[in-house]
Amino acid sequence: MPVSPTVTRFAPSPTGLLHCGHAFSALTAFRIAQKEGGRFLLRIEDIDSTRCQRRFEEALKEDLAWLGITWESPVRRQSDHLAEYKEVAEKLRARGLLYPCFCTRRDIQREIEAAGGAPHGSEGPLYPGTCRRLSSRDVEERMARGDEYALRLNLEEALRVTGSGLEWFDRHQGLQKARPELLGDTVLVRKDIGCSYHLCVVWDDALQGVNLISRGEDLFEATHLHCLLQAVLGLPCPEYVHHELLRDSSGRRLAKRDQAETLRSLRERGVSAEELHVILGRSTQ
Repeated sequence: MPVSPTVTRFAPSPTGLLHCGHAFSALTAFRIAQKEGGRFLLRIEDIDSTRCQRRFEEALKEDLAWLGITWESPVRRQSDHLAEYKEVAEKLRARGLLYPCFCTRRDIQREIEAAGGAPHGSEGPLYPGTCRRLSSRDVEERMARGDEYALRLNLEEALRVTGSGLEWFDRHQGLQKARPELLGDTVLVRKDIGCSYHLCVVWDDALQGVNLISRGEDLFEATHLHCLLQAVLGLPCPEYVHHELLRDSSGRRLAKRDQAETLRSLRERGVSAEELHVILGRSTQ
């Protein structure tokens, strides 16, 4: 049986200009594809219309080209496929794998405080299951009066469907047993945009044939959940490479919100793409 070529991707959100951490992530995926004679894709994850801007999308393409990165066309833009994600979510809901959650952040915090605390995952305290316990009548009444709601994964039901033997392979850390309970009943359809990162990324990777996902180690925990979603959706489970994160002199990872120096700024200071490649190589040794 012929072996499928490696397909990697870089999937930024156009909420600002790229910095060195983005450059390292993009180059890692691109170099793997080159080394293994595979394909490299660029995907624009712009479902959050309140923060994403087209000007940043054009800027990131300019930055990637400056780095010497090339990608296939057309580029998939998530905002063009919202109806597609909605259909996926509706199928999961019809199977009893999603339930409506009417809780605000304050409601959740009060519930956690009343219970004396809650386990924590990568996205904060795990949801205590408040709305999972609502009766069908309560749900119908709240929907009828127009209460806003998100859709959460019914983790217990999903695990009943898939069983507990799910695994995924990371090239750095080896075979991993999936533990989606680390994220609990995660929101898969947000109130404001009708989908979520977790659902969209799993669907897109499978649809585009991505079989090696290279991304930062900060998303390692999320992969446990993604493995479960792949199973319930009948999608293949790719290999993963969770690479280290670039950090500043204080040890804090580079981030847009902390105003990490951008690639555009480096160019304007006269740093060449070749020099940046060397800098990034030294930073990760």
